[in-house]
Amino acid sequence: MTDAPTLRSLFIGLDRFGDRPALVHDGVTWTYGQLVRQANRLAHALHDLGVGPGSPVALLMSNRVEYLVADQAVIRLGAAKVPLNDMLSASEIAFILADSGATVAIADPGLLDATLDADAPALRHVIAIGAAPEGTLSWDEALAAAPDGAAAPDVEPGPEHVGLIAYTGGTTGRQKGVVHTQRGLAVNMLAHVIEMGLLDDERLLIMSPLPHAAGFIAQAALLKGAVAFVESRFDPDLALDRIDRDRVTYTFMVPTMIYRLLDRAEEREVDLTSLRTILYGAAPITRERLEQGLNRLGPVFMQLYGQSEAPDFVTRLRREDHDLAHPHRLTSCGQATLLMQVAVLDDDDNELPPGQPGEIATRGPYVMTGYHNLPEKSAETLRGGWLHTGDLGQMDADGYVYLMDRKNDMIISGGMNVYSTEVENVVQVCTGVGQVAVVGVPHPDWGEAVVAFVVPAGDGELDETTVLAHCRTELAAYKRPKAVRRIDALPVTAYGKIDKKALRKEWVGADW
Repeated sequence: MTDAPTLRSLFIGLDRFGDRPALVHDGVTWTYGQLVRQANRLAHALHDLGVGPGSPVALLMSNRVEYLVADQAVIRLGAAKVPLNDMLSASEIAFILADSGATVAIADPGLLDATLDADAPALRHVIAIGAAPEGTLSWDEALAAAPDGAAAPDVEPGPEHVGLIAYTGGTTGRQKGVVHTQRGLAVNMLAHVIEMGLLDDERLLIMSPLPHAAGFIAQAALLKGAVAFVESRFDPDLALDRIDRDRVTYTFMVPTMIYRLLDRAEEREVDLTSLRTILYGAAPITRERLEQGLNRLGPVFMQLYGQSEAPDFVTRLRREDHDLAHPHRLTSCGQATLLMQVAVLDDDDNELPPGQPGEIATRGPYVMTGYHNLPEKSAETLRGGWLHTGDLGQMDADGYVYLMDRKNDMIISGGMNVYSTEVENVVQVCTGVGQVAVVGVPHPDWGEAVVAFVVPAGDGELDETTVLAHCRTELAAYKRPKAVRRIDALPVTAYGKIDKKALRKEWVGADW
């Protein structure tokens, strides 16, 4: 056996937790022993279908126990997971299946048709959860490939075998397959356990898609021997029930989920004292709502910043950094994590001093090896030994990073740079504003003009004139929204991020 770490070397010993509860889903509790036995049986079925170290296996599932069983089976074979979620379109699914070269796909009923209809020449086998159409293998048949209690197949993945091909959200064009090796993933998983600060008695709530960041977080919880409550979707009442009744200690949420949780918590009497950590990320959070959360829940917040190219933990804003006595830190995404370096670079890739805005770059042991089948894009993104994140920001003298915008989302109005997060923070505090997203749209005079798309707060009342007046007192003229458009809900990508490309399309044809 190689001394270099692989995901298999980390997870092969999960059965040491025996009859401890591992997963709770739809009222059913699975022990670690049950999870391992099912994963080993599925691993044998996949092995019989030709899956081995580095083989791409597509997982097309909503949040369910079978996803985590399949995840562990793939890990035991040293195969390359290709995760897809149920918010993707049929054309996106077809592209990913074809581009990744997946030879086997495991699909739940909601994604089975898109899987079978995909033009993916390498795809030879489909395992169907539930009813299995002709030409597919049922989940139950697959599990019957090995007896209950069988050990995992005897394979030995190497540290340089591909262990993950994760596709980006595609907000700036065609999705790209982000490639990670077994070595990088193993180090990244240890970084998750360290940076998350997981304790042995954690009771973790998962309500965001497992094929995205939540999948890494669930893996870390299992590695630690925690119990994970896996829900099919986010529901604020169910989240409050899990914390109140099931004494959840840890959860991961994106900011929009936190907003809805806080709003609902104001309307119910619940005991939330078991909650020790809300880990959040994937999108900016407004300072006003973060202060509200701190006042309601106490010092439970921890922020992560990362991306598919460097999963989840490039920087971390610790619980103790969420200090109302130092409110400026609430707009930071924290300092570089233990194993990562972070720099702010100018357009010529020179490091900038504190306080100067530029592109955030990072390097470390779990940065991707490149984009699948995209050598030129890989070289551009990884030039100079740094992962260029595409995020604009600045760093203070203490190493705290402050995100300002996506490079592609920065607005240039009248030749001046406008960072959408700055405008969003100003609009968010206006009476009647529930959520806001700011984009730049074509303008005949200014080139681009600032437009705020606003979802009204609970009562539905929103005075656009008041919002514009407030912005006049808080923002320079070139940063102020030229228009405020009311919208019922902000569009999101398949990965839960606000889809600003869709908002720009929403404006097409509007009159100034």
